[in-house]
Order: sequence, then C-alpha cells, then structure tokens
Amino acid sequence: MGYNAEKNVQMLIYLMKKHGVKKVIASPGATNVTFVGSLQSDPYFEIYSAVDERSAAYIACGMAAESGEAVAISCTGATASRNYVPALTEAYYRKLPVLAITSTQYAGRIGHLVPQVIDRSVIQNDIAVESVYLNTINTEEEEWDCNVKINRALLALHHHGGGPVHINLETMYSGDFSVTELNEWRVINRIERTDDFPEITAEKVGIFVGAHARWNVKEIEAVDAFCEKYNAVVFCDHTSNYNGKYRIQYNLQDCQQCTFIHTSEMDLLIDIGEVSGAYMSLKPAYVWRVSLDGQIKDPWKKISKIFEMSEYEFFSYYACLAKDRPLNTSYYDECAQVDSDIRKQMPELPFSNAWVAQHMSHLIPADSILHLGVLNSLRNWNFFHVDESVTGYCNTGGFGIDGIMSTFLGSSLASPKKLHFCILGDLAFFYDMNALANRHVNSNMRILLINNGCGAEFKNYSHFAARFGDDADPFIAAKGHHGSKSKYLVKHYAEDLGFKYLSAENKEEFLQNVEYFVSTEFYDAPVVFEVFTDDHDESAALWKMHRVVADSPSSKDIAKNAVKNMLGENGVSLLKKVLKGTK
Repeated sequence: MGYNAEKNVQMLIYLMKKHGVKKVIASPGATNVTFVGSLQSDPYFEIYSAVDERSAAYIACGMAAESGEAVAISCTGATASRNYVPALTEAYYRKLPVLAITSTQYAGRIGHLVPQVIDRSVIQNDIAVESVYLNTINTEEEEWDCNVKINRALLALHHHGGGPVHINLETMYSGDFSVTELNEWRVINRIERTDDFPEITAEKVGIFVGAHARWNVKEIEAVDAFCEKYNAVVFCDHTSNYNGKYRIQYNLQDCQQCTFIHTSEMDLLIDIGEVSGAYMSLKPAYVWRVSLDGQIKDPWKKISKIFEMSEYEFFSYYACLAKDRPLNTSYYDECAQVDSDIRKQMPELPFSNAWVAQHMSHLIPADSILHLGVLNSLRNWNFFHVDESVTGYCNTGGFGIDGIMSTFLGSSLASPKKLHFCILGDLAFFYDMNALANRHVNSNMRILLINNGCGAEFKNYSHFAARFGDDADPFIAAKGHHGSKSKYLVKHYAEDLGFKYLSAENKEEFLQNVEYFVSTEFYDAPVVFEVFTDDHDESAALWKMHRVVADSPSSKDIAKNAVKNMLGENGVSLLKKVLKGTK
C-alpha cells in the first residue's frame, strides 16, 4: 500500500517530513484511515499506537518534553478528539510542540444529524496556539490555501516558544492508496534574528513596498545599499512612502495591456509593508516576506521564507554581507528607462480623474500629505509622480469608501503645519461628508472631489460590471444619488461651513483654478475643489492609460480578445462609442 489519493493528506505528510515532524501516536478509527494508512507506508515516521486518545495525547506530552521534538497525534471523528483536551491544555501551558490531527468528515454535514459528525470549528482558547481546517483539494486556489495553512500550523509548533497545534483534516474516505511518491509542495520557513540567514543568489531582485509608514533616513540608506549590491529595484505606489534612489513608480509600466513589459520578471521579490491598492502583476520566481509580525502573508502565492525582524535589520545585514561586491544597478537602470520611454508616449486624455492627476500631481507642494480615495482615484494617481517629499495615504486596510474624509481630517489635525490634500470620488465624498462639519476642521485641508455622478469604478471598461453598460447605473454603480451632479449641493454645503469652493466642468476651467488649489499659501479657510467629469470619459481615459504602448498588431489583438471576454459583445460596442466620443 502507498499514500492515499487525497491531496490534503499527501501534502500534510510531505510537509510534516520537511518540517521535521516524525513521531506520531495513532489511535484507531475510520475517519483517520486515509492519514494513518498513508503514514505506515513511509519509513520516515516513528509510529506508536494508543487506543485511549486521552492517554495518547499525554504520551505525546511526555515524548515532546523529553525529546525536544514535535510529536503528532491522530484520531478519528466524533468524541475521540474531545479526549485530547486535557493533555493539550497541559501542552499549552508548558509550550510543548504537540500536533493534534483530528480527522473529520465534510464540514457541511455539521448540524444535519449525520452520525459521528461534531462541530470543531471553535476550540478552547488554551489548547492550541494555532488551529486550521484542511479541506479536500479540488482547485488550485484550494491547494494554495491548504499549503499556507499547513506551513503556518507546523511553523507554530516552535514559534515564540512553541506550543500545541490543531489541524482538522477533512477526508472523503478515499480507498485509493496507490500513490507511490509524494509530489513536492512549497515549504515555507521562518527566519528569526538568531538563525542562519540564507544566501541571496538571485541575479535580479525586486522589493515590493505595500502601504507603509514614513521611512527614516537609516532605513532608506539600508535599502539603497542593498539595492546597489544585489541589483534590486524598489516597486512603489504613493502609499509606499519610500523615496530612496531606487524607487520605481511601477503602475504605469505594469498596466500596459498591448505589450509584455519584461521588467515585471525577477528571480526574487522581497515583500514588505501592508495591504496595497497598487494591484501590481509582478512575476517573481519566489518571494521572501520581511515583517516584525513573522506571519505568513502570501498575496503573490510564492512565499518561501518569512523573516521575522525589522526591515532595517534585514536590509542592513545583507548589505553588510555584500560590502565587497561591485555596484550593480542594471535592473533599476532598465526599469527607469522603460518608465521614461512610456511617459514620452503619453496620449491626450479626456477630462477625467486621470487627466487631473496628469496635470496636478507634479504641482502637489513639497512636504505635504496626500490622501487618495479607493479605488479609482488611487489607481489614476498611481500612474503619475508626486514630489518625493510628499507622504501618501489611502484606506487600503479595510478598503472601504466609508471613512476617507474622516481619516483625512484626523491627519490634518495631527500635522496642522502641513498642507493636506484629499482626492476622492463623489460616492466616497457624500458617504463621509459629515466630517466637514466637524468643529475641529483646519484651514490646511484641500479636498479635490471628482464628481462623475456614480461609482465610476463599476463603469470602467476593465471592471466585471462593465458588461452591463449603462444598465449598471441604477443599482451597481448607484447613479442618480446626491443631487445627480448638482452644481449647487456641494457648493452650498461647503460655503455654509466656511470652506472656499472652486469648481470645474472642463480642462480650461480646471487649469484656471488649480494654481489656487495647490498654492503653498495657508489660507484662512479649507478648500473644496469640485471637478465634474463623465463616467464614460473616465473609462475611456483608463483605456488609453492601459494602451500607452502598443508595439504590434498581434499584441493589440490579444488585448482586444481579453476585453471582449471580459465585457461581452454589448460591452465592447458601448466602449467603442465612448472612445469615439471622448474629447
């Protein structure tokens, strides 16, 4: 007999071996046959038998304490798992690495009077430092999820002193034990300060910075020194806040749909920062995550190592290690050249958020604070540069439109001697407009409201909802609320609250007012600048930004087919009409 055909069982066994878990105490039962039957065919494991699950778990405690190794225990469904509780409690308070693998039927059967099915979805606080559910695997997404969960669980056995870990292993009772060799699945390792650091052999290294707090000088210097020794580039958006030598504002390169931008490929990507709204499509061979929390956060689905330390510790260590290496910035030079070449081909855009960003981003005063609304404003402004001294924020943590202006208000109160700019759409503005009525509002606030009368995000040609065309207006894009682009609603509200109000309905009017809006002078009142655009022009502008570079007819055909598959025939017809009518 070989390994069972159920992939979650195979993956668990493979990763147990890679993480050094070889001692197993098995209790009899039907639900764990797929797991135990597979183990006993593998000579790597030391398997012991114990009929009483309570005793099995205590045996594991003694074995783990004496050997210093992790010890796994396996039981069937029903109340067998309940008998692990006393010993797991002991293991929790003594930080003993006991791995409790409780096999279970499909979770959807819980509560349906199915024999031997009990609910283990919630466990006591003090019987495990980590608890995961491993469902059966049918898709690539489920395989990735299962891989992350197993690695996270096995790493927790020894993390921060260690402790017991619980894995709920789902089975479909496959009787197929014909698998003779396990596949190789990704192993994720955690590196702490006292560990041996792995060597970097990559020829091209990317550093992706998600939303990030302000950097200090020594942190920037450490990153710059690292980049020069390891041929690295720092991929940023406005919320990354890194302004060192090797920054690349990458969204414009990344979004090109009619050509392949080869700078997206790299051997190693170092992932730092938090949730990003940049949506970059980088293509690393593998990823290292650097964060003080030491947690597996895997948006690229390619993490192999987590470095639990500060970014400064990581970058300064590797830079010092490579101090005798020659300087190599060829990857950065390549990215910078591609960026320059694309910007030279920038098309004329219709009056839109993107056009406003194009003509105003470089005018944002130095040392000011920039708040961007999710998602259309953030996307469009990420195409263009602002002064490197500008600090950027966006509510990408929860990714909602509900508190953008309140967050902006809080920022302006915390730094009253700096100018604060907020760019957001009408739905976000009206959602949080009560913030403007707060009696603590300062005159250092400048608000740019892009009012296109709806959730333009859902009308953009690239959005899933664009297939509905203008039929998306009533319920998906929420068109027609808040005065239907009234020329007076925001004006009266702002002026009645003591704000200075500006407006523009076209490019000429915008250019007439923008100088006042971005002035470094501190006025005696905050400013609201309302810019009225059309949602069809917004979509057309995005289309053009995605096609600044079109290097061959075949690549254009690829892009057209992709859009057709996304929008359908009706959506494509509407888009053609919009593009013909843009100005």
